[in-house]
Amino acid sequence: MEITCTRCHQAIQADNCYCPTCGLPQLQYLAENVPGQAPPERWLEPVHDASIVDWKRAIRPALALAVPAGILCSMFSPVSLFGMLWMAVAAAWVVALYLRNQRPAWITIGAGARIGLVTGLLGAWMATATTGTYLFVMRFALHQGKQLDDMWTSVVVDQAVPQWSAAGMDAQTLASTKALLLSPEGRAGTMLSAMIFFVAILVSFAIGGGALGAKFQARVRKS
Repeated sequence: MEITCTRCHQAIQADNCYCPTCGLPQLQYLAENVPGQAPPERWLEPVHDASIVDWKRAIRPALALAVPAGILCSMFSPVSLFGMLWMAVAAAWVVALYLRNQRPAWITIGAGARIGLVTGLLGAWMATATTGTYLFVMRFALHQGKQLDDMWTSVVVDQAVPQWSAAGMDAQTLASTKALLLSPEGRAGTMLSAMIFFVAILVSFAIGGGALGAKFQARVRKS
């Protein structure tokens, strides 16, 4: 038997306490003084809004999974090519751990996306900190700054400049752009821009992973 949610008008199974689409609690009224009939236990439990996240319970699994995911996503990790996948899986896993002992054992897609956002921000911060620490150690502790600079010079001179020249960039603009990118300010600005773009991608995939995790948990509960 199905009923209709009064907020979003989606079909709901009659025994569901919450709408799986918008999270609105579904109230059920039973006739009083019916001999031998007692209200189901689930209606005696406190009603929790499935669209609200209990951050005290969510932050612990978010930290536990965002830290290793961020390290795996750092630019110099050997598995960094799969960084977006790591972050999406971590966010979905955080949602699953958050719901493990919760009643009801599901949340709305929006709540899952918010958990994914926090997981992504923590993981992206960890990835950025790991990358920055690696560069600092390589340049100042291991004195390999020249190797890093030579690597960047090779990228600009051997890869970027020929591509720009083939695209029709005039010689003066090409020379000024090359000089800018090879300057300390250009290297720092390029790295900063790349890190900001990288953080945005990781957070976006984490939001998607959290939303998909919430949707999957709702489907598992419905089935």
